[in-house]
Amino acid sequence: MDFRILALLQQNGKQSYSEIARLLDVSEGTVRSRVNKMLKEDVFEFIIHTNPNKVGLNVQAIIGLETRLGKQDSIACQLQGHGSVRFIGAFSGKHDLIIQAYFKNNDELVSFVNQDLSEIEGIISVDVNVELKQYKDTFSYIDR
Repeated sequence: MDFRILALLQQNGKQSYSEIARLLDVSEGTVRSRVNKMLKEDVFEFIIHTNPNKVGLNVQAIIGLETRLGKQDSIACQLQGHGSVRFIGAFSGKHDLIIQAYFKNNDELVSFVNQDLSEIEGIISVDVNVELKQYKDTFSYIDR
């Protein structure tokens, strides 16, 4: 039942509990209590997914960072405060950290790399990849 509720909310997060209940043939109270339980258990959260291009952020970059041993957490913490950075993750493989960041233009990206990243102690190398075309962008993990 929870997965069915989540699937409907992912299709339309503004859908009312009464409409979801009608579609699933359960009571509105059942939907409300299951949603509240899932929210309390951090199964999901309601967010607004903004289209970056529609708000003037026309350059998306995936940036791989190689870090000095012992500096990964410190670097990640420093990047958390940067408004352009949307995602930071620690990875195995070539890059110790991978970040996703959005910028108004290429000049802003270059400034971020040459000024902001260059000032962070412990970054050994930076691998910048600029998105040329997007084929999929979703947060749906229910309907695979």
